[in-house]
Amino acid sequence: MLKKLIQTIRSPLRRPRAVRTTPEVIGNNQHSLRRDQFSRNAVKVVEILQRAGYQAYVVGGCVRDQMLGIAPKDFDVATSATPEQVRAEFRNARIIGRRFKLVHVHFGREIIEVATFRAHHPEGQDDGDSRASSNESGRILRDNVYGSLEDDAQRRDFTINALYFDVTSERLLDYANGVHDIRNRLIRLIGDPEQRYLEDPVRMLRAVRFAAKLDFEIEKHSAAPIRRLAPLLREIPSARLFDEVLKLFLAGRAERTFELLVEYELFAPLFPASAKALQANPDYTGKLIRQALANTDARIRQGKPVTPAFLFAALLWPALPARVAQLQEKGMPAIPAMQEAAHELISEQCQRIAIPKRFTLPIREIWDMQERLPRRQGKRADLLLENPRFRAGYDFLLLRESAGEETEGLGQWWTDYQEVSDSERRNMIRDLVSQEDGSAPRKRRRGGNSGRRRRGPRKEGSGGSGE
Repeated sequence: MLKKLIQTIRSPLRRPRAVRTTPEVIGNNQHSLRRDQFSRNAVKVVEILQRAGYQAYVVGGCVRDQMLGIAPKDFDVATSATPEQVRAEFRNARIIGRRFKLVHVHFGREIIEVATFRAHHPEGQDDGDSRASSNESGRILRDNVYGSLEDDAQRRDFTINALYFDVTSERLLDYANGVHDIRNRLIRLIGDPEQRYLEDPVRMLRAVRFAAKLDFEIEKHSAAPIRRLAPLLREIPSARLFDEVLKLFLAGRAERTFELLVEYELFAPLFPASAKALQANPDYTGKLIRQALANTDARIRQGKPVTPAFLFAALLWPALPARVAQLQEKGMPAIPAMQEAAHELISEQCQRIAIPKRFTLPIREIWDMQERLPRRQGKRADLLLENPRFRAGYDFLLLRESAGEETEGLGQWWTDYQEVSDSERRNMIRDLVSQEDGSAPRKRRRGGNSGRRRRGPRKEGSGGSGE
């Protein structure tokens, strides 16, 4: 679809340094986009606003994705109408947001997000202006300064998102050579990259997310300031970063996203303890995280559920064993040491990324299972099988083994135990007792490289679901 679109554009696209004040207008006989490719509810919103005398376009990611042959997940509309004027046109609409006012128009389960054209934040006009504000570093705290269509195009973050589709005439308006950058598979910021990152440091994460999602490269001038400005992410509210991290790792390209975060030194501001573990033990930490993210990507491709708790448990785990060992050296028993270290690590992480309690509790339970799974004597094994977190804990054990962590065959033992009969299970428990009577148990090594071990078949959905 994209190739056809590019080939049918009659006039060559030039790339000026500044954003145009007038767009490249691509007629419906010069591209392959059609109104019936877009949500009928988005088309309806645009048509109602246009009939009311406002400018309105389908805009941004849904236009970009249609050009790339990707089915959009949602549809956004940009308009000259203010949020209050939009709400007046739709009984099923509500205004949301303070930092960035939007209107959500509800059609059953589908929500069409409508934004008013915005202008750049006016410099030196913060005082007394409730519509806009920024801090000393230039980060925008509130952005409700409305403007023209041209203003709106200039204040968008990336060129590939500054594409406006008129569903009535089926014309495509390109203000920032977005079609050119789509053709060349480039993520390019509009305007001065450093200034745009200072306005909103989350744009650095968005650049990485789009590069991973679309398999694009970050254009060199847009990439240049990222490593130097990465610490600015520490100033972003932790609740907002939680939402951004979910977008980064639950879009089906988590493994590639992780590679880019590390490459551009954005991983450390998000996961400081894990970044230290990655630096101290890159082979084990990198392998465990990559395997967890690869499993996550596979489940998303298969349409299977993924729980953020399992994902965060894997991202943070490499920082945990050293803390547990320190507490054990002070005389604390294994399970209390695990619980105390987990509490400290999660508390520190939540200061950076506000992981909700509905996820932090399962994280701790998954980790707690790692100390309980080796304790199989008597009735403990059967009781563990009945534990609601057994499956997630077992999957996590297999993940640790796949990263090279030595567990003395514990994963294989639990795989076999789930598949054999009750009488065979009793024999397996007796064998454990006999082994312990014959020789002292060997200590487990964490994070070391081990040779390959024969492993039993995994259950459906194991190795990263936590379900």
